[in-house]
Amino acid sequence: MTKQNEISNVVAKLWNLCDVLRDDGITYHQYVTELTYILFLKLAKEQGIERRIPSEYRWDRLIERDGADQLMLYKEILTKLGESSDEMLHDIYSGARTNIDEPKNLTKIVKSIDEIEWFSQEHESLGDLYEGLLEKNANEKKSGAGQYFTPRPLIDVMTRLIAPQPGERCNDPACGTFGFMIAASRYVYDRTKGFFDLPDGVSAEFELNRAFSGVELVPDTRRLALMNAMLHKINSQILLGDTLSDLGKTLTDLDVVLTNPPFGARKGGERALRSFTYKTSNKELIFLQHIYNSLKPDGKARAAVVLPDSVLFDDGVGKSIRVDLMNKCNLHTILRLPTGIFYAQGVKTNVLFFTRGVSDQDNTKEVWFYDLRTNMPSFGKTNPLKVEDFAQFEAAYLAKDRRKVNDERWNVFTREQIAEKGDTLDLGLIRDESVVDYEDLPDPVDSGEEAVDQLEEALDLLKSVVNDLKKIEGRN
Repeated sequence: MTKQNEISNVVAKLWNLCDVLRDDGITYHQYVTELTYILFLKLAKEQGIERRIPSEYRWDRLIERDGADQLMLYKEILTKLGESSDEMLHDIYSGARTNIDEPKNLTKIVKSIDEIEWFSQEHESLGDLYEGLLEKNANEKKSGAGQYFTPRPLIDVMTRLIAPQPGERCNDPACGTFGFMIAASRYVYDRTKGFFDLPDGVSAEFELNRAFSGVELVPDTRRLALMNAMLHKINSQILLGDTLSDLGKTLTDLDVVLTNPPFGARKGGERALRSFTYKTSNKELIFLQHIYNSLKPDGKARAAVVLPDSVLFDDGVGKSIRVDLMNKCNLHTILRLPTGIFYAQGVKTNVLFFTRGVSDQDNTKEVWFYDLRTNMPSFGKTNPLKVEDFAQFEAAYLAKDRRKVNDERWNVFTREQIAEKGDTLDLGLIRDESVVDYEDLPDPVDSGEEAVDQLEEALDLLKSVVNDLKKIEGRN
């Protein structure tokens, strides 16, 4: 059995345990959070970090009990570890509470986890396993988790094209379960022989503890991010809070930003918004301002950001932000994404790739567009997005001379052309074969003579048929 198949089998076993908790009214998302609490105890034992946990709250103490006694200890574990002075334990268990009311359900889950042969799982595989659970949760519509889980193929292509380098500070200001930063870490790890072949002045300690950071607003989601990072040996800071508040002021001079920020209007009950140059209630527009202003103005700092179509054409503040972006950054590429790849099926999205300039003026000279939306198959649960779907886009993006790329989906507009169109970026979509335009129809004047000929032929044929029918009737 391959390593991937082994991981898939374990993920399936763990996911199926959710059925055990339905009697307790637990949702899929609550189950993944609950599973995180329990898995941490087991994996701490398997990975040799159990010394961080007080002896009375370790896995062996939990597994040796059952029924009400076990549930009581489990609740105590959640409380005590959430109060721990150990930063990792505190972060993962802070505010933790169980949704399990039936003792036998907890016993079933604990025993099932204990029976899995964890010793055969390498540390890297444990991270893949946990991400598999998160992906299962995202694909389950009832969980509502898809809103913060970006498809792995999209994360990987964005990361490869941005190409984070050793020594660079990478950040996701709306990190969800930390998928982008894990991909960025893996990218550097694979190209430096496990952080052993690093440039002078760059240490493995920096890569493990400071290079890849994030911010997450939702406590339970941050908990999943912390677990995900731990299983991938990443100890960087994952802040709990709102990037759009004053907390975001600490995120400056970044080398790389990879993110899929939340969309929609900001509600009045949320944290106070810090001061931005262009005031708006649209989260995507506020996040975009934060992102390009958080990049180091050195001509190399760069970002890849998933944003909805509205960012490309909104008037007023939206237009001002686009102009500011194109002034401060070289907005060199926009990927028009297929529909149906996110939880909100109706939302049309794009990836904007840009590099912060040294100055704040005239950095965008031209913008290249790749249309991966028009005349594409329908993507969704039965036809998930695959790495191969991005192959032609990647080839065009990386071409030494983009003008020599022969691909109808690949188009360019100069900054002057964009200005002439009112600074809209809703461009680059090719002809949709499923839509019949008026120009597709024959010209009524040019085709008039041909139409008359066809009508006369039809009348002659009809007369012939009628005459034949009369002859047959006469014989009878």
